[in-house]
Formats: sequence, C-alpha cells, structure tokens
Amino acid sequence: MKLRIRDNSVRLRLERGEVDILRDNGIVSSRTGFPGGREFRYAVESSPAIVNPAAFFSDVTLTVRLPETMALGWANSAQVSIVGEQRLDDGTVLGILVEKDFACLAPREGEDDTDMFPHPDAASGEVSC
Repeated sequence: MKLRIRDNSVRLRLERGEVDILRDNGIVSSRTGFPGGREFRYAVESSPAIVNPAAFFSDVTLTVRLPETMALGWANSAQVSIVGEQRLDDGTVLGILVEKDFACLAPREGEDDTDMFPHPDAASGEVSC
C-alpha cells in the first residue's frame, strides 16, 4: 500500500491483493519502520458504522475508514477510486482518496508491478506512471 500525504490530503493506493484483503477481512494495513524501533502504521478499513470516508490519527497510526457498502462496491468493480472530504475542527477540509494502484506503462528499475491492476491505457502505448 502506498501512502501520500500532501497538505490537507491523504491518498492511499492499494494493490490487487490488498484490495482483496480489505474486501475479505475489512482491514488492510502497512507499516514503515524508523530508527530506535519506532514505526508509523497506516490502514484502510471498512465499517458499517460510518456513511462517508473519514480519517483518524491516534498514537502512531493513520486509519482511513470507508463505508462498508462503498468499500465492497469498489473492491468488486472496475471503479478506480473512492473520494471523500472530512471537515476538520478548524473549518478546513481534509481530502481523502483511496485508489487501486495501476502498473506503470514504462518499466521502472526497482519497481515490482506484479500485483498491480492493469493500467487502463496499456493498449494505447502511452507512457506514464
């Protein structure tokens, strides 16, 4: 799972296997280790208790929760992304984007695209990533 945070936006890209785990188990998670044994964790989970995508941060974990029906519909279809916005206490908005991760059209050294979704432009020969 790839995580991108920029200003007030959170974007997570999930590989095919991770989408399957989310669909089957209701949660998929990853972690990044740091010196001193510390780590940062991030997760996507589906929940029947929420109606809109929402992000939560506690201790060392960022969790994006998706409505269960929305997550299942996304996982079982060709739909590429789930988009949401969450109003913050200071009145600003946090953008939330959860996407299926596509294989790059041009191979990149050190990248393993074996579990990525097929890129929709693969037949056109257009080069992008």
